[in-house]
Amino acid sequence: MAAYYAWLLWGTGFTTSRAQAQLRTQIIGQIEQHDPVPGGGSSVGTSHDGGPEPIIVAPKEGAPVAIMRIPKIHLDMVVVNGTSTADLEKGPGHYIGTAYPWERHGAVAIAGHRTTYLHPFWSLDQLRPGDLIRLVTAHGRFDYRVARSIVIIPSEGWVLRQTVRPTLVLTTCTPRFSASHRLVVFADRLP
Repeated sequence: MAAYYAWLLWGTGFTTSRAQAQLRTQIIGQIEQHDPVPGGGSSVGTSHDGGPEPIIVAPKEGAPVAIMRIPKIHLDMVVVNGTSTADLEKGPGHYIGTAYPWERHGAVAIAGHRTTYLHPFWSLDQLRPGDLIRLVTAHGRFDYRVARSIVIIPSEGWVLRQTVRPTLVLTTCTPRFSASHRLVVFADRLP
């Protein structure tokens, strides 16, 4: 039994680590391909500058969507499109049917494991209002500030409702080692 728990807590990280390396290579290639200035920088953030909404095809399920960086909890992982078991084994997953970071409206919703598969959201409970969350995509860099956190029961799907303003919702199980509740972090996109 001890070996099983060791595999769940640490062994699953090997699978995720390998997937993250492949996904990072893919998304960095996409970012560099869309960056009009060699070395990067100037196109970042231009997809929500008030011009016409770009027409962008959604990534396939399991494909990389963004690199998520949360300095406060030392998180730097690639987000995949989808929240199936297979998707979340690769890393944090974007809820299909919610907004993408490059869209001008709506809630971008991302789920992540708290105790297995590199436990990307292990310290999500440490985020406080004002903390930075950055999503880097092939279509720009999008910064969010944490607004609030709440704990809900799993059936409270209202947290994934779309919003008029561009927002971000992060979800994970809570307390650690239990799936009885969900910790939800809400953040607002910076102009």
